[in-house]
Amino acid sequence: MSDPILKLAHSQRQQSQSLEQEKDHWLTVSDLMAGLMVVFLFIAVALMRDAMVERDKIKQVAIAYRENQLEIYQALLKEFGPNLATWNAEIDKDTLTFIFNSSETLFNDGETELSPSYQSLLENFFPRYMKVLEHFSDSINEVRIEGHTSSIWNENTSDTEAYFLNMELSQERTRSVLDYVYQLPSVNPYRSWIKGHIAAVGYSSSHPITNRFGQEDLDRSRRVTFRVMTNAETKIQQILDVD
Repeated sequence: MSDPILKLAHSQRQQSQSLEQEKDHWLTVSDLMAGLMVVFLFIAVALMRDAMVERDKIKQVAIAYRENQLEIYQALLKEFGPNLATWNAEIDKDTLTFIFNSSETLFNDGETELSPSYQSLLENFFPRYMKVLEHFSDSINEVRIEGHTSSIWNENTSDTEAYFLNMELSQERTRSVLDYVYQLPSVNPYRSWIKGHIAAVGYSSSHPITNRFGQEDLDRSRRVTFRVMTNAETKIQQILDVD
């Protein structure tokens, strides 16, 4: 009787020891998994924090950009508001673009030489324009003198030929404008800044102005503009590059 009982007791002790060992094993794996989960949680929290910091940095740049853009617009409007109707000009608040319409008074049809009236207008406009921008020079990346044409050339040219002929025309016109304003004695103090920040760009007919029916407005599409490009995009890119 005693031997079977002893064997049974011994067997139960072995089973109990085995269960304890198995329990200890699973406790060890469970602790490891819990530890890993904590580590992953800390990593996730750190990444989320970094993402929020980056978002806040970019948001701050965007807010500063909007405030700076509004200040430039208001300064331009204060300086040139009384002249806009006389010059048939306008200032786009969203893009900081100073637009001279009525290209027929700026250049003769198909010509790149500035008309006398346009020369007189630029002599009045450009030194004042530079004086306004001088107060914001640290936040300005580039000023573009942009030339735009309608999509037509003459009835004997194809659309492709007209596009490239107008491209050459718009580029030469903006170059003529830049050359003329650069030579003005009154802008001599700004010439170094002009060489580093002002570009002459011809867009041909790639940015036409349309009427409410979606049709191209040929007269309004022919225009010369001065557009301020701030350095907000550059600052955002610097944040991304550093991180």
